[in-house]
Amino acid sequence: MRHFHFGHHEHGRDWHAMRHGFFGGRPEGGRGRGGERRRMFESGELRLVLLKLIEEQPRHGYDLIREIENRSGGAYAPSPGVVYPTMTLLLDMGLAEEETSEGPRKLLAITDAGRAHLAERAGEVETAMARLSALAKVSERTDAAPVRRAMQNLKAALQDRLSADGVTRDVQLEVARIIDEAASRIERL
Repeated sequence: MRHFHFGHHEHGRDWHAMRHGFFGGRPEGGRGRGGERRRMFESGELRLVLLKLIEEQPRHGYDLIREIENRSGGAYAPSPGVVYPTMTLLLDMGLAEEETSEGPRKLLAITDAGRAHLAERAGEVETAMARLSALAKVSERTDAAPVRRAMQNLKAALQDRLSADGVTRDVQLEVARIIDEAASRIERL
């Protein structure tokens, strides 16, 4: 089994600070059934997106992350902790192969089996790629900087207030009520 190793030194970026969406994690910002957060891609869709991108041209992991971020208008970038294991899976499934390149990183290239896999699932591929395009359109229409600033302000206020000595259960409940009220007001906008 092949494994891709990820390290900050390879990419010169602090991945913990990388944006993963407008609202701190999931670009859809919505909730699925039962109140759980929805994922950007359903099970297996990220694999198809990565395969589609390497069909266009051989790519390494960081390239794949950056390309998805670009195609989403900067609103979404999958984490290396999801991308690199998926790349390994593509290799293990025979859908991709390593291609040597200049430099330490190995490029992933699509195989004939990978092309056939994409053809068999053309509808799913189109849906997943359309989701990235739709997210880019939302990103173009939305300047999320004020929202991100306000969210950071809320996070700091919560950390300061809730980490203070003597915080009672009543204070915690009041904080939760205020946040719930703000969420309701935002939903009605």
